[in-house]
Amino acid sequence: MRWSKTFIPTLREVPAEAELISHQYLLRAGYMRRLAAGVYVYLPLMQRVIDKVSRIVREEMNAAGAVEILMPVLHPAELWQRSGRWETMGKEQMRMKDRHLHDMVLGGTHEEVVTDLLAGELKSYKQLPLNLYQIQTKFRDEIRPRFGLMRGREFLMKDAYTFDVDEAAHKIAYQKMVDAYFKIFERCGLPAKKVESDTGAMGGKAAHEFMVPVATDGGENIILSCDTCDYAANIEKAIFRELNPPPQEKELKPIQEVATPKAATIEEITAYLKLPATKFVKTLLFIADGRPVAALIRGDRLINEVKLRNHLRCLQLEMAGPEVVEAVTKAPVGFAGPIGLTTPLVVDPEVMAMTNFVVGANKGDAHILNANIERDFKPAAVVDIKNAAAGEGCPRCSGILAQSLGIEVGNTFMLGTKYSEALGGKFLDQQGQEKPYVMGSYGIGITRTAQTAIEKYHDDKGIIWPKAIAPYQIIVTTLNAAKPAQQKAAEGLYRDLQAAGFEVLYDDRPERTGVKLNDADLIGIPLRIAIGDKSLADGKVELKLRHRPEVEAVELSRAVKAAGEWLERAI
Repeated sequence: MRWSKTFIPTLREVPAEAELISHQYLLRAGYMRRLAAGVYVYLPLMQRVIDKVSRIVREEMNAAGAVEILMPVLHPAELWQRSGRWETMGKEQMRMKDRHLHDMVLGGTHEEVVTDLLAGELKSYKQLPLNLYQIQTKFRDEIRPRFGLMRGREFLMKDAYTFDVDEAAHKIAYQKMVDAYFKIFERCGLPAKKVESDTGAMGGKAAHEFMVPVATDGGENIILSCDTCDYAANIEKAIFRELNPPPQEKELKPIQEVATPKAATIEEITAYLKLPATKFVKTLLFIADGRPVAALIRGDRLINEVKLRNHLRCLQLEMAGPEVVEAVTKAPVGFAGPIGLTTPLVVDPEVMAMTNFVVGANKGDAHILNANIERDFKPAAVVDIKNAAAGEGCPRCSGILAQSLGIEVGNTFMLGTKYSEALGGKFLDQQGQEKPYVMGSYGIGITRTAQTAIEKYHDDKGIIWPKAIAPYQIIVTTLNAAKPAQQKAAEGLYRDLQAAGFEVLYDDRPERTGVKLNDADLIGIPLRIAIGDKSLADGKVELKLRHRPEVEAVELSRAVKAAGEWLERAI
C-alpha cells in the first residue's frame, strides 16, 4: 500500500483526552479517532491490526474445536430478566426501548442469547460437547470511559461458550480453551499469565483472567504471584498465608477509653499512641443495597470491597459518607468502633485472632484500648475481606507472594448450570434423565489486546508492534521522493517485496526526511528500509528494525532476502 493512497492522519501534539501512552500513540499515529466518549472510529492501520488479531483468534479457536457463529447485538430484555442479570448488570448495561416500548439490551456479552438458542436445539447427550464462538461488537455503558480501547463503551470481543454433559467433561473443554488462549497471546507477541479472578456479575463456580504484565500506568490490575509455585490471582481474589503473625496477649485486659485529639487516620493514631498498626482494628462503614454494614480489618490491612460484596450478595456497595457514619456511630469519620454498634459486623479472620486491640470509641477524638471479641462485641459473620499483600506467604506452598501490574486481555468462566437452569437449557442423558448443560464462557478483547501490545511495546518515538499483528511488516521510505533514482529504486523494491509475499507500506509522500522517519517510528512498523542518495550511490539501502538502534546498509539486489532475515529477529 502506498502511503499517498491510504489514510494515516498522524499528529505531532498529544491529544488532551489521552492519558495512557498507548492511547496517545493510537491517536497520534492515525490508528483511530474519537467519535464520542469511549467510542472510536478505527482507521485503516487499526483495521489491519484488528484483522490480524482476529485471524489469530479464529485459527486457534477453530483448532480447539470451536465453531464460529454470529449472534445479534440487540437482545430482548426478557432473556436477561430470566437469567437474573437484568438486576445485577445495573447501569453498565446499555439499554433502550423499541417503538413498542419493549425493553431491549445492546449486548455486552451473550450467555443468555446462546443458551436460549441451544435450549431449543440441543436435546440429547449425543449432541454434546459443543463449543460456539463469535467475534462481535460489544457495549458497556461505562460511568467514566477512559484509556482509549481499554475501557470504552463500544469494543470488539471474541466470546465463546462450551456446553458439556457434566463437570468432568467441562474441565476438559475448559483446559482446551486455556491452552488455546496461551497460544493466541503467544502468537500475538504477548506474554500472558493466567490468574484466578472473581466471577463478578457473570457468576459461576470459578474464573480466570489472562494478564499481560506491564510496568506502565496501563497496568490497572494488581496481580499477586508466588515465587515458587504457579499460584497467581488478581487483587480481588487473592488470598495469602501470614508469615509472621503479631504476638497476642493471653490475658484479657479491661477496656479503657483514651483521648486521641485529631488522630482520625491509622497513621495519626499509631503515631499518637506509639503502637504498631497491627494493634489496631479499623471499623469501616459501608452502604450495601441501601443498608449500613460495618467491616472490621486489622489496622495494617486494606479492605477488599469485592470480597465484602460477594459475602453480602448485594448489588451495590459503597463506602458510607460522613453523614451516614455520624448517624450510625454518633462520631465523625475516623472514630468508628464496633462496641455498641447495632449495625451488622463483618469481621476478618485476622481480627478474630487478636486480643487487647485498639478501636474507635464512637466518640470524637477518642479511642478504646484493650477491646476484645465476644466479650465486648459479637461478629455477625467472619469472612476474609482484606487485600492480599506482597511479601506474605503463598496459600498453596512455602513460597512468597510478589506483586505486579497487568492488563487483562482475556477471561474464562466456569459457569456451571447457572444459565442453563435459568433459561431451560436441558438435555436427556444416557439414562433418559433430563439434566442442564454444564457451561463455560470465554472472552478475549480484540481491540484491548491491540492496545495492550502498544502499552507493552513502545518507546519515546512511538509504537513498536509485534510482527504478527503489525499493520504492515515493512515500510519502504524514500528520503527524498523528488530524486528520480530514489523513486525508481523504491518502486522496484516495493514491487519485489510484495511479489515475495511481504506486507509493505511504501511512504511515497513528498515530505521532508525528518517527517517521514519520525512517522515511520510513530506508526511502529517492524522493519524500515530507507533509500537515500548516500547509500544508493553504493547500490545499497538501509535496513533498521523498529525495536533496535542498529542500521545496516545492504545491497539493493539482496534487500528482499535480507528483509526476510531481519524480520525473523523482530518482536
